[in-house]
Amino acid sequence: MALPLDLWLIHPEAEMCDAFRDRFQGLPDVTVIESRFEDLPPHDCFVTAANAFGIMTAGIDAAVVRFHGEELMQRIQHRIMDLYLGEQPLGTSFLEPTGNPDYPYVAHSPTMRVPGSISGTDKVYAATWASLLAVYQHNVSHRGNESEQIKTVAFPAMGAGFGGVPYREVARQMAVAWQHYLDPPHRMDWDMVIRRQKAIAYDEGQQVVR
Repeated sequence: MALPLDLWLIHPEAEMCDAFRDRFQGLPDVTVIESRFEDLPPHDCFVTAANAFGIMTAGIDAAVVRFHGEELMQRIQHRIMDLYLGEQPLGTSFLEPTGNPDYPYVAHSPTMRVPGSISGTDKVYAATWASLLAVYQHNVSHRGNESEQIKTVAFPAMGAGFGGVPYREVARQMAVAWQHYLDPPHRMDWDMVIRRQKAIAYDEGQQVVR
């Protein structure tokens, strides 16, 4: 069973925020914030839509490093070298403490190996899902320790920048991941797998992920 979590969806452009509101309509515990990262109020975890090597020198990753300091990027890169032998696989995520009690964690969640288009793939879903699992596993491991629990996690528009994924498709895949987090399966069978795959790959009956 998923643990309670408040999801923040942030982007500075109204068009992306409208896509978030449309695709997340009816899903609980979601707040859409039209904002830059630098202007966000305190929150427990921010997700970086990263590359596989932890080189955080462009886009929202660079804003995160400017805010928290270059030591954060160095620690993330060292963890990638230690945990993944220098290349973090897509579909994985890990939490890195920031040392700032108002913004205590960053989740490093690659959407791509190197900057480039990921349109037409399920990498937005995979990175969002991995991020939610990393937060879930953190909270499970700190169950009973309220001060260590992550209660608010802020996501940018995963894959909307260098990834070139259209805004509505970004919002759709992220919403599917959130829905799967809120309603995990109670049994594993092929009917469940097919429903899940269709939710990820199809939109209004049309295949959009290949």
